[in-house]
Amino acid sequence: MSAAVVTSTEEKTKNFPPSVEKSKDIVEKEDRAASENKKKKKKNKKKTDGGQGSVNVPDGENDIDQILREINSVSGNKKASNAKSKQKAGAKKKEPATKPASATAAAAAASTAANGPLAAPATAAPAEGQPKKKKANKNEKLVQTDPPSVPIVDLFPDGNFPVGETQEYVNYDQDGRTASNRMTNPEKKALETSYDDMYRDIRIGAEVHRTTRQYFQKWVKAGTSCMDICNTIESMNRTLIKENGLSAGLAFPTGCSINHCAAHYTPNAGDTTVVNYSDVCKIDFGVHVNGRVIDCAFTLTFDEKYDKLVEAVRAATNTGIKEAGIDARLNEIGAAIQETMESYELELDGKTYPIKPIKNLNGHSIAPYQIHAGKTVPIVKGGERVFMEENEVYAIETFGSTGKGVVRDDMECSHYMKQFDVGHIPLRLAKSKQLLSVINKNFGTLAFCRRWVDRIGETKYLLALKDLCDKGLVEAYPPLCDSKGCYTAQFEHTIVLRPTCKEVVTRGSDY
Repeated sequence: MSAAVVTSTEEKTKNFPPSVEKSKDIVEKEDRAASENKKKKKKNKKKTDGGQGSVNVPDGENDIDQILREINSVSGNKKASNAKSKQKAGAKKKEPATKPASATAAAAAASTAANGPLAAPATAAPAEGQPKKKKANKNEKLVQTDPPSVPIVDLFPDGNFPVGETQEYVNYDQDGRTASNRMTNPEKKALETSYDDMYRDIRIGAEVHRTTRQYFQKWVKAGTSCMDICNTIESMNRTLIKENGLSAGLAFPTGCSINHCAAHYTPNAGDTTVVNYSDVCKIDFGVHVNGRVIDCAFTLTFDEKYDKLVEAVRAATNTGIKEAGIDARLNEIGAAIQETMESYELELDGKTYPIKPIKNLNGHSIAPYQIHAGKTVPIVKGGERVFMEENEVYAIETFGSTGKGVVRDDMECSHYMKQFDVGHIPLRLAKSKQLLSVINKNFGTLAFCRRWVDRIGETKYLLALKDLCDKGLVEAYPPLCDSKGCYTAQFEHTIVLRPTCKEVVTRGSDY
């Protein structure tokens, strides 16, 4: 690399040839102009280079050594600057991907100060050590709460509700009846699919009954009032069945008949009756979907001394279910139930009591919006020689007693039901007409009680209700009682006689 040589003014004038020799003043002016042009070029170069890497060339009077020193110093500054930039780049690569919590918080605070309290970054990285929030899964299946509060139809959005216990029909080949080999018959399987909507409605009600009673059995304790028992069961049923006018709701009032009272007792307003530790209480309630009624009951006891009574009636009900089926004779079912129940006895306080079936209480067939559809299933021998038929629905229920085995009307009436097939009957009282309209709108031909009429908001209706009963439009169902001092028990299931098998739709893990 060669160094540039700058000559003085005198030497320049001496080197001009004689023919073009210039005056000394002109030469000095040209030198000054050239020097100013060099300075302007140097300033422009500094601006383009950002103030670095430019060399301040001194005037022509300075020596070459000074120029070299400046060039060397600028070269050293460039090397140092390049080394620092490499160190910074290496440090950035080693930094973690997420900022520490304190830095994140500081950045958030700065963002809030700049943009206001509603401003937030589009995607905020979670602080170190904090779990990430899970996104809600739209396909996640609902589960029942405790206490139950989720409607059954919401728990099974696909419409496939739990199927009850299925049993094969008894073989009746000995006298030509046709209830055998139905489970493998293709024709019967195809026929069964035409009743899917009916089975769906029945299974919804059955699942409601199972859920409510299983919660109730854990909740109830000795000393609970009958009013609290009924309100708890009915409130839960209304929620689980997704009550909707006459399309879905309660099928009949909750029964909580105690000791010698076998059936049809529910408290009226102001009743303070309590279920005590030594009582035997029959819990009987039902729901419906599109008029498809579920009728199911069990016996509640707290004292183990009544276990044999409870066991006898439960076994008798299971016998009735076993004997029931397409082409089964109702009188034969009654005889089998009686034989099972009378094989038990109960010992109380050193005295032995035979357990008798209550002969004037029966099971019954069920039709849409008609809880007693015409056929009765006796619980003693000697009933009608009537056959059960395909696709009928029955309530198989049995009652056992340590008393006489016969019940009669007793106590204050609470249950009522409009006659199913009654025609037009003229009414004179305006209040009777108004009450009949309320009954038609809210209950139709399903059973109801005075508590439910109170709940609607009706007042001073007892005279009108008696008038409807006297005219034959509504029938009263007073409590049914055996002799005082005895104990009665009840178990009941709803069954469907499907073309291929019988389904005990209300069967559960409890009974």
